Amino acid sequence: MFNAKGCGAIIISTMRLLSQNKALGKLRRISADFADRIRKEFEHRAMPCVSCVTPGACCLDAHFVNVHISRLEAVAINQTLDSLPAEKRNAVFERVESTITEYGLNTATDTFGQKYTCPLFEKGIGCLVHDSGKPVACTIHACYENEADLPPSELQSMQELRIDKLNRRTYATPQPWLPIPLAIRRID
Repeated sequence: MFNAKGCGAIIISTMRLLSQNKALGKLRRISADFADRIRKEFEHRAMPCVSCVTPGACCLDAHFVNVHISRLEAVAINQTLDSLPAEKRNAVFERVESTITEYGLNTATDTFGQKYTCPLFEKGIGCLVHDSGKPVACTIHACYENEADLPPSELQSMQELRIDKLNRRTYATPQPWLPIPLAIRRID
């Protein structure tokens, strides 16, 4: 904020912080609304996942997957994983660690250039967090035959901006968006 003579003044944030639980509730609502919008406006033009001849190929293609998530999304994913039976939950966390090692995922380099297979996909079941923690990039993704049918990239950007603002209201500082395996490890 500047005064009339152009001298800088200290900006004091009056933003009220949210508890993590309240923020998770808001995240679930905005994610559900976003998923509904994508379903209603775009998915009817895409091939349904149930009819895919290579189920999970999009989630397990290490040349393709580069989904980054916020800290709050990682917390939501971890809560979903915590509700799984211990044996399945442990298997997912083992896949998370294996993925980090196998693909050399780390925060010391540009994480947006790092690709990997998603440890949240389980053959025969699908995405383990599909109903309660699916990231924005995954929500917007589907098998569209025509590029013109794809949801505009601005929709993903706007949704991620909303989630980023929610993260700031929850954690009081900017939080890095990390590849799914690194974000899950950070929370766990």
